[in-house]
Amino acid sequence: MFDELSARFEDAIKGLKGEAKISETNIDPALKQVRRALLEADVSLSVVKEFVEEIREKAIGTEVVRGVTPDQKFIQVVHDQLVQVMGGANAPLASGGESPTVVLMAGLQGAGKTTATAKLGLHLKEQGRKALMVAADVYRPAAIDQLETLGEQIGIEVFSLGADSKPEDIAAAGLREAREKGFDTLLVDTAGRLQIDDEMMNEMVRIRSAVQPNEVLLVVDSMIGQEAADLTRAFHEKVGITGAVLTKLDGDSRGGAALSIRKISGQPIKFIGTGEKVEALQPFHPERMASRILGMGDVLTLVEKAQKEVEIADAESMQKKLQDATFDFADFVKQMRLIKRMGSLGGLMKMIPGMNKIDDGMLKSGEEQLKRIEAMICSMTNDERSKPELLAAQPSRRRRVALGSGHSAADVDKVLADFQKMRGFMKQMSSGGGMPGMSGMPGMGGMPGMGGMPGMGGMPGMGAPGLGGANRGGGHAPQKRQRPIKKKKGFGDL
Repeated sequence: MFDELSARFEDAIKGLKGEAKISETNIDPALKQVRRALLEADVSLSVVKEFVEEIREKAIGTEVVRGVTPDQKFIQVVHDQLVQVMGGANAPLASGGESPTVVLMAGLQGAGKTTATAKLGLHLKEQGRKALMVAADVYRPAAIDQLETLGEQIGIEVFSLGADSKPEDIAAAGLREAREKGFDTLLVDTAGRLQIDDEMMNEMVRIRSAVQPNEVLLVVDSMIGQEAADLTRAFHEKVGITGAVLTKLDGDSRGGAALSIRKISGQPIKFIGTGEKVEALQPFHPERMASRILGMGDVLTLVEKAQKEVEIADAESMQKKLQDATFDFADFVKQMRLIKRMGSLGGLMKMIPGMNKIDDGMLKSGEEQLKRIEAMICSMTNDERSKPELLAAQPSRRRRVALGSGHSAADVDKVLADFQKMRGFMKQMSSGGGMPGMSGMPGMGGMPGMGGMPGMGGMPGMGAPGLGGANRGGGHAPQKRQRPIKKKKGFGDL
């Protein structure tokens, strides 16, 4: 998401490089690129016009302080304006005080409303809140079953009266249930339609009257583009939304909905869905999204993801294993699976400033290599995982692992050799020695490194701390003599 938009913004900024100051003459080509970028991202035309004019007013005539070039100043102006358009700051859910906080989920069919309801329920559970989900979609086949299945999966109770009751009666009964059993939050999953119609809106009004919600969240599919503006306007005028949940941001969406919703309705985006898994929901932070659009990364979200998945005790234990060179294949698999829980490798890499330039094909190749390595490790016995030297000493063991994983003995030899070199490298680094030449993860042919992943003490196997070797051929880079360096802190050490 936003890759094309980011590239267009970069083109706009290039035109200002080398200029002495921002003027009427040199800003026009940059603004044309910005306008084109936003239109191609399916941002509403009215929003584009206003956005571009506000950038022009704020950029022209601004003082460029010493050490700051006009293109850098332009980036700052665009960043600040993006943040403002998307809401300025994170907007948390409203509170119902002593009564349960009632959240009404609205939207068109296919936007991911039921899944978003479950994702929000899990998010609140992780914050220590006790939520009750209400299945009030009586029209879509299996909608009630879907919510009940999701509820069972995440350990959240679901209230339902079946498909023969009126949605407003189900919502009202669910609210009574929440009050009687001491739930602090009620999430009402309502029915969607294939298009906006009066019947749908009138039903939403009746449900709203029945439960008097603290929040009405419009669930919007980020891939619908400029239609997001019309959808937002229609729901806000008839029902009165208080915020939005933007779904499917991990897909091939152009991102225009994120820039249109706030401007059209005046209401903030409160959450974004970043994947199909029920854990893939994040609070929406306009300043972080603006940084990602402009290719600046999103380190704060990356750190939060890691803190959510990594226990401090586990991180300290892993750090000690790295320093003592006792890190084994079982630890390696554990780290790989930890990354999978945090999201795709490509998505994580692009949150790191400067890493958005990495070729998607290279990232995909790296993910495939990780799968191959995991298959080899899963074919090892417990003793072989904990004692890699057993594999090194007995070729028959390596042949058995190769057959079991569907790879060649040479592939296993390569992974084992790279793993042993990586362990020696980490021990040398921890003792303050020089940095031996290494090309990246075992078997990954120089995948750019991800040194210092949060809480993982440098993420073994993901290359040297910093940006690992760029050799894509699979071999190691020639060793060079370097001065001894001090151990660098990863995000987990901050």
